[in-house]
Amino acid sequence: MKNNPSARFQVSRRTFLAGAGGAAALVTAAGCGDDAKSTTTTTAPTATALTDTDILNFALNLEYLEAEFYLRAVSGTGLTDADAGSGAGAVTGGTQIVFKTPALQQYAQEIANDELAHVRFLRKALGSAAVSRPAIDLTNSFNAAAMAAGIGASFNPFADENSFLVGAFTFEDVGVTAYHGAAGLLSSKTNLAAAAGILATEAYHAGEIRTLITELGAPYVTYANQISTLRATAGGGAETMLSGSTIVAADSSGISYERTTDQVLHIVYLSPTAGVVSKGGFFPNGLNGTIKATAS
Repeated sequence: MKNNPSARFQVSRRTFLAGAGGAAALVTAAGCGDDAKSTTTTTAPTATALTDTDILNFALNLEYLEAEFYLRAVSGTGLTDADAGSGAGAVTGGTQIVFKTPALQQYAQEIANDELAHVRFLRKALGSAAVSRPAIDLTNSFNAAAMAAGIGASFNPFADENSFLVGAFTFEDVGVTAYHGAAGLLSSKTNLAAAAGILATEAYHAGEIRTLITELGAPYVTYANQISTLRATAGGGAETMLSGSTIVAADSSGISYERTTDQVLHIVYLSPTAGVVSKGGFFPNGLNGTIKATAS
């Protein structure tokens, strides 16, 4: 799929638990006492070995990715050095989009603001334990994803606003399932409440993106469903295909799907085959922190 408007792809989130009080409580729960201990293995640790700090840093890696995607789409520039952390990895790709629909531009700006707020919230909460931004690829990763999904040989989510929506679809549902899956690993009620707040915002964003793509119709609904199939292949977990009558991604009980950290890593590394993987896809050098390699 070359640079034509009918074939291209995107990310998101919203502000939650604003205020120093919430952040201070999260720092106390995540960075002090026994919870501050973390493993240093190079393969994914078992769930019982993970601390809240490990889980929050895993989330921070994903927030870096989404923030870079949205900020570059709406402004042409990404995170500042202060927000990216010391010794942050480089970001490849990502250019400002020329939006033709004012409402869509406002939605994208709102999501970008939310993503930036999430990065800042988690970094403040984690304090000195916060990992810096890993290297991020927003060019080759989308090309590889498009090829693997059967969309085409290449895909540029920054080419136009419709391509941007398809690209955003790639990240949004992953964010919802990642936070849902991670919630059960958190030991602090304060951290669990924060994760629930982010998950809710992720779900708002995902519903927004899924609705907008459905309104576009063909071929964008087809592209989104091809991405859903790729996610299911790479990371497992259930997917709800988009249609004129189906938008919400949930099971028969109306509960959103969840994924393990291992499944999420397989998706963001674009690794559909079994085996230990420690980098690739959107994170060419891997994630930073304890949770950075798949277990299978």
